[in-house]
Amino acid sequence: MTLFDEPVPDMTKQIRSGIPLADRMRPADLDGFAGQKHLVGGGRVLHQLIEGDRLHSMIFWGPPGSGKTTLARIIANRTKSRFISFSAVTSGIKEIREIMKVAGHELKTRGVRTILFIDEIHRFNKAQQDAFLPYVENGTIILIGATTENPSFEVNSALLSRAKTYILDKLSQEDIKELIKRAVKDKKNGLGKYDIKIDEKTMDFIAMASDGDSRMAYNILQLAFDLKASGAKNGPIVINRDDALNVTQRKALLFDKHGEEHFNIISALHKSMRGSDPDAAAYWTVRMLEGGEDPMYILRRMIRFASEDVGLADPEALKLAIAARQSFEFIGPPEGYLAIIQLAVYLSLAPKSNSLYMAYKKVMADIKSFLSLPVPHHIRNAPTGLMKEAGYGKGYKYDHDFKDAVAYQSYLPQKLLGKKYYMPNQRGFEKDLAARLKRIEEIRKKDR
Repeated sequence: MTLFDEPVPDMTKQIRSGIPLADRMRPADLDGFAGQKHLVGGGRVLHQLIEGDRLHSMIFWGPPGSGKTTLARIIANRTKSRFISFSAVTSGIKEIREIMKVAGHELKTRGVRTILFIDEIHRFNKAQQDAFLPYVENGTIILIGATTENPSFEVNSALLSRAKTYILDKLSQEDIKELIKRAVKDKKNGLGKYDIKIDEKTMDFIAMASDGDSRMAYNILQLAFDLKASGAKNGPIVINRDDALNVTQRKALLFDKHGEEHFNIISALHKSMRGSDPDAAAYWTVRMLEGGEDPMYILRRMIRFASEDVGLADPEALKLAIAARQSFEFIGPPEGYLAIIQLAVYLSLAPKSNSLYMAYKKVMADIKSFLSLPVPHHIRNAPTGLMKEAGYGKGYKYDHDFKDAVAYQSYLPQKLLGKKYYMPNQRGFEKDLAARLKRIEEIRKKDR
């Protein structure tokens, strides 16, 4: 737990004591903040709130190295409130209660607000998050949380409803290059006191390899510098692409994750699975993983594939896709890569059906054409009163009272009667669903 009572200190001594370059280069104000112009650019919402010290409870949601903690440090330097920071990894309810007690006392006796910054707030369990709720509600604290996970899933809904979520984007390659240039020139906190030569090609490689993560970019630069400085005698320290490649410990499979090759390879993976080729699917999966692609991106594409290209021909595919995601999150790389490869092979060999995808397209086409068609009266909710008198719910048949729990009645809006959206094929489990659907239609015909 850290209490920021003063601005970010002079880093001269910290450079000598081994403070990481990423921490030394944190800007003290928004002028030095890279990226997130949609939030902190001139006139934007966070820029106005921070500069005016008019803060409310908020959640910063963004990928690693996008500036969440840096924004908190800038707030710490700007606000007149007490600013307390701690990590959800190392803190528990006892520390929370102690902070709340002091915060309440400060507000009551001195009228001083407390801003509480929680890094990795998603790591707090429900009970720990609940402990903040009454203090956020009564204004004892202003809560600022940082998370790499979707707050909708990882933060309690009651707490989330009392905090504004701000989404931070992955830093662009140009943002990363600008940070590298600053670090090389900065004589106080960076590496500017050394005569470093680094060309555009090398900075492009570092920006690509760091994949929008500023901390990773600083680490690559620092390691490459340490490598060359240890053997340097006189003259400039030249950092080239091979030096950066050496310290990343990656082979030359890295590709531009936002360029044509990225889309070529993910397309190759998708089409290999659709074409039922497990060998090609395994190859492209490993190729992407070794090339530095985000494993979660690959998993997201596979989860979509499980519904779009396999669908109900094999309902287990979606379950395995979710399980693979959970397995990877639990184990991590590189061992967790096996779960992703397992999924790629399974999806390749699963029976294929795009019936759900086609149904979705047909439904969307009718929704765009007819807009908001009314719900038929007989299946509307009509508990009591005027709605019941108007005929809402009248004529509804309770399916469980009929043979096979199937009653003959319409469920679609009047203009769409007779429409068929879901058309199962004859592959895998969907063959059984097709037979079941045919049986349902036969029963309805008999009950007309």
